Parts: sequence; C-alpha cells; structure tokens
Amino acid sequence: MSASWTIRELCEQVEEQLAGEDAPANGQVRAVPDERSVRYYTTLGLIDRPELRGRTAIYGARHLAQLVAIKRLQSEGKTLAEIQQSLPAMDDHALARFTGVALATRPPRASSRRDFWRDPEMELAPPHESASASASAPAPAPASASASPPLVPVLELTLAPGVRIAFETTRPATDADAAALLSAATPLLTELLRRHLITSPEP
Repeated sequence: MSASWTIRELCEQVEEQLAGEDAPANGQVRAVPDERSVRYYTTLGLIDRPELRGRTAIYGARHLAQLVAIKRLQSEGKTLAEIQQSLPAMDDHALARFTGVALATRPPRASSRRDFWRDPEMELAPPHESASASASAPAPAPASASASPPLVPVLELTLAPGVRIAFETTRPATDADAAALLSAATPLLTELLRRHLITSPEP
C-alpha cells in the first residue's frame, strides 16, 4: 500500500478505518485522533516521524496502522504508558495483522532490542576494519587490570526530534524505563516548544 497524506488527511484516513468500531472505554480519550494528538504521539515515540517535504509533514500507511493500533488498544482500556511498552515491539507483519492496514511487510529484525536506546560510547569498528587488523597484527599481550578504566555504560534517549538526553546507568535500562522517561519529559518538551527552542512538524 503506497500512500502519501498530510496530517489532516491522515486523521481522515484513521476515521474511515475505525468507522463502526467501539469508542475507547475511557471517556476522556478521543475515538479518532486529531492533529495535535498525532504530534503528541510522535513525541512519545508511538508513531514514526513523518517525512518532511519542505515545511509539510507527509505520512504513509505505517503511520495509519500505528494510529489505528493506538486507538484499538485504547478501546481495550490500555493506557498510553502500556501502549508505549507494546506497540514499538510490533513489526510490520504484526501491525498489519492487528490493524487490517496493508503494509509492505519486512522480515522481523534479528535483534529483539528496541530502538529506544543508543550506546554512544560502545560502538564497534566496521567489520572490514576489524578483519584487516586481526589478519595483519599479532594478538596483543593481555593488559593488566589497572591499564585502563572500566567501561561505564552511557545511554542516549531521543525525547523528540533534535532533543536527546544521555546519562550513565547503574544497571541495564529497560523499555519500561524508556516509557517512564518519555512520559516525564512531556512538560519539558512543552516548555521547549513554548519558548520556540524546538519546532514541531508543520501540518
């Protein structure tokens, strides 16, 4: 399914897709997302960032499927925090099956680790470099325990386009940690937008 919609057209597509379905059990939740909700879901990482064509945000079939999935999960009584833990784990095949939106499905990724986190200080050398080094250089002698300081895990979390936090961790971070941090960052993102320090995608 090849599609290209503005944010307003995307909301209309969601409304058509959900026509006749039950509204979310929580009366405070809209049955169909408006443009503001779509932008908010993007900052939470619930839907992918749109493609920008000039100053216009363009959305496709995967965005439609993600929004339909959010509304169906909300109709089952799920909170956004709960959806943050389950929706990003769906590959295109599972998302298409759950929503009925046709997607050009791709094979599941080999790694089950989500893309919430980045490890800026723990990147590996490209395979061709490591292979060349091992072929031309002898194995180094074992280093003493005091030769270098221990590695400290540093994680980076994207809160919104152009807004990231990086910090040292005392334990491995989980998807629940990411969901909680993204939720806690909402007031910060709101203040950054209010002060025009960051911009949101244009409709």
